[in-house]
Amino acid sequence: MNIIQIDLHVIEMELVAPFVTSLGSVSRRKGILVEAHDQSGLTGYGEAVAFSTPWYTEETVDTCFHMLKDILAPLLLKTAFSHPEEAAKRMSAVRKNPMAKAALDMAVWDLYAKKKGVPLAQVIGGTRKEVLAGIAVGAATTEEILAQIKQAQQDGYKRVKVKIGPENDLERIQAIRETYPDMAILADANSSYSSNEEKLDALDQFDLQMIEQPLHQDDLVQHAALQKKLKTPICLDESITSFHAAWSAIQLGSCQAINIKIGRVGGVTEALRIHDLCVKEGIQVWCGGMLEFGVSRAHNIALATLKGFSIPGDISSSARYWKQDITTPEVKVNQGIVQPFQEAGIGVEIDWERVEEVRIHHEVLK
Repeated sequence: MNIIQIDLHVIEMELVAPFVTSLGSVSRRKGILVEAHDQSGLTGYGEAVAFSTPWYTEETVDTCFHMLKDILAPLLLKTAFSHPEEAAKRMSAVRKNPMAKAALDMAVWDLYAKKKGVPLAQVIGGTRKEVLAGIAVGAATTEEILAQIKQAQQDGYKRVKVKIGPENDLERIQAIRETYPDMAILADANSSYSSNEEKLDALDQFDLQMIEQPLHQDDLVQHAALQKKLKTPICLDESITSFHAAWSAIQLGSCQAINIKIGRVGGVTEALRIHDLCVKEGIQVWCGGMLEFGVSRAHNIALATLKGFSIPGDISSSARYWKQDITTPEVKVNQGIVQPFQEAGIGVEIDWERVEEVRIHHEVLK
C-alpha cells in the first residue's frame, strides 16, 4: 500500500431522537469521514468518532481534525506499507489521540482488505457467521426508557444497555427489572459514581449482566476494590484507551469485562491486541458503540466476528439513529442478529449524495 491522498470530510447529522446519558444529551452528531487513496485507485474508509465537546474523552471533532490534518496524515502519505500494523507503528510515535489515530487505522485496514479482495472480518480472523446485537437506550425519564426497551424487545434485541446515574439508578433499574424480568440488562454509569457510593452495592439485587464504568476513568485501583465488593461484574469502557490500559486493568482485577470500541482504543490494530489479551486472560469482551455513522458501524461488525465477542454489542440498525446514513447498504438488525458484510473491505459504499447534504467541510491532503 502506498497512500497518495487522504480526504477529510467533516459531517453533521441530526439524531432521530436525543440520546441522554448521565453526562448530558446528544441531539446532533458531528464526525469525520476519512478516505485513504492508494496508487492503485483503491480507497479505504475510516471515521473519527469523537464528540463535539470533551464529555466522553478529551478528544473532540476539532482536535481530531487538527491531528489528522497536521500530524497523522503526513506520517502516512507517500509511504509504502505492506501491512496496517506498520502504519499503526508510525502513528504510535504520537502520544495519545486514539480517536484521531483510529480514523486512519480503520481506513488503512479497509484498504488492506480491499487489496486482498476479501471482507475485513476474514482478514482479521473473524469466524462468526452472525453478530449478536444489543441496544443502548438513553432517555430522560423511566417511562421513556421502558417504552424504548419494549420496542427493542419487539425488534428481537437480546441485550439492553441502560444509562444510569446516582440520582435515579435504583428506582430506574428496579422498574426495568420488574417489567422485564428475563431481559439481559447492562447498566452504564459513564463514570458518574464516587468510590463510596452505597447505591452500587444495592444494584447487586437486580441480576444485572454487568455495570459499566461506574467510577472515574483513571481510577483502576478503586475499580479493583469495588469489584471485590460486588457480585455483579464490572465492565470498563472509558478506562480502556490502549492495550496497556487493558493489561493494567486485568492485572489489578479492576474488571471482569471490557467494552472494546475501535475509536476509543486507537484503531483496529489495538482492538485486535486487546481482544486477544482478554481471550487469553478469561475476560469477557463486547463491541461498544459511539453513536457513529455507517463507516465505523461496519468496522464494528467486522470486529465483532472475532471469537471473543460472545456478548451482544452496541451494533444497532442505522435507522435507529439516522433518517438516512452516509453508507449503503445501511446496517440492519433482524431478531437481534446482524449479518456480516461479505463484500471486500468493510463491505459498504459511501452515499456521496448524502455526504454532500451533511458535509460542512472537506480537506484534501496530498
